[in-house]
Amino acid sequence: MNDTIPADLPAHDCSLCPRLAAFREAQREAHPDWFNAPVPSFGPVSAELLIVGLAPGLRGANRTGRPFTGDFAGDLLYRTLRQFGFAIGDYAAHPQDGLALHRARITNAVRCVPPQNRPEPAEVEACGRFLVGEFARLPHLKAILALGAIAHNAVLMAKGLRRAHYPFAHGAVHELPDGTVLADSYHCSRLNTNTGRLTPAMFESVVAQIAERLGE
Repeated sequence: MNDTIPADLPAHDCSLCPRLAAFREAQREAHPDWFNAPVPSFGPVSAELLIVGLAPGLRGANRTGRPFTGDFAGDLLYRTLRQFGFAIGDYAAHPQDGLALHRARITNAVRCVPPQNRPEPAEVEACGRFLVGEFARLPHLKAILALGAIAHNAVLMAKGLRRAHYPFAHGAVHELPDGTVLADSYHCSRLNTNTGRLTPAMFESVVAQIAERLGE
């Protein structure tokens, strides 16, 4: 039996980013019952929509092993996806809650948890190969939702596109050369929602635009 992990997926002990690997090991020692590994994407490969976040949260996806699960950001994200038909079932902030994505998939620009929730540019670049692989395995992809400027830029880098041609702005929708659209939103983090930079209505408006384009 061949247990080799495909080259476009990060290994359990991925060492591409020394700072992230060291932080991950420290978390394994402190919290041996947490996931503490590169967090895999969530959702079917038949998805038409790919949502790209920043990186796993320390007590969220890094703990639970599922993107946007276990911390505040998932509350708004999954509630909105359910509202527009991209998710079914109840979100209870753990991977066994029965929640399933419909026509959508979620990944992160950086797969490992970074200190202070902030990856360095070199780490985003190193992890870009996995985003390239993610695009390649989604044959029906029509739209990408980038949560924040770092995720937006990671998408452009993975597709070999220049940032100057597709500037990040909340609510912007960019037509990409390959026929997909890239929609932008501020990240649905507690910081952004608590400060009013992102309101539920603002986030819902972005997802509504995508749903309309995809025929929902």
